[in-house]
Amino acid sequence: MSESRTKQRLRRIESGFLATGISLLAIFGAVLAWSHFQSQSAISAFEDARAANPEAHQSGTQHAVARNASLAMAVEEPDYSLWSEKRIAEYRESLLHGDDDAHALLSIERLNIKVPVYNGASDLNLNRGVARIKGTGWFGSNGNLGIAGHRDGFFRGLKDIQVGDSMTLETMIGATEFVVSSITIVDPSEVSVLANTDTPSVTLVTCYPFYYVGHAPQRFIVKGEVKYHPVTS
Repeated sequence: MSESRTKQRLRRIESGFLATGISLLAIFGAVLAWSHFQSQSAISAFEDARAANPEAHQSGTQHAVARNASLAMAVEEPDYSLWSEKRIAEYRESLLHGDDDAHALLSIERLNIKVPVYNGASDLNLNRGVARIKGTGWFGSNGNLGIAGHRDGFFRGLKDIQVGDSMTLETMIGATEFVVSSITIVDPSEVSVLANTDTPSVTLVTCYPFYYVGHAPQRFIVKGEVKYHPVTS
């Protein structure tokens, strides 16, 4: 084979690899754009649905809260600056799965945390957001609502939380504001942190230490006491 033909063949191979690379980048960009579009649409759908059903704000029944399950609730593209690479990959993969919607949105403005809260701490729910610990209080009702999240994802920002910080839990009946009353580190067996309460409260749970390599040996606990909750009839 002549040198000119060899060069032509190499150029064709290089062109093929370049075209393949461009195609893969385009597909990756399209997936991210679609995920962002879905998140924006979900927020709009939640806000529109709540505005169109003002009676949901006035009803304190569990049925009104449960209607959240039929609404799409999500957040904008998260700030990944504190996340592990593994958690970023699993979060993006999780967006392609699951057909149930979040029951609430948890916001901690000072820490730039805004995350959907799903029911049940399954692997899927913990990858795509945070999750209500089954057996604890219900969204928007009296009792201690336990919420679990990954220490290398949405809940890594909790490393900087302080007593007195404000947390907001938004459901179809309105927003409940909590104030951080205590921060503790406990063993995994210390389940008393999830004990029931007579008034609305929230307990955030994640593994500790935040940057521990392997299975973290302790749990980081953030307690929030209700500051305001909607008047029920």
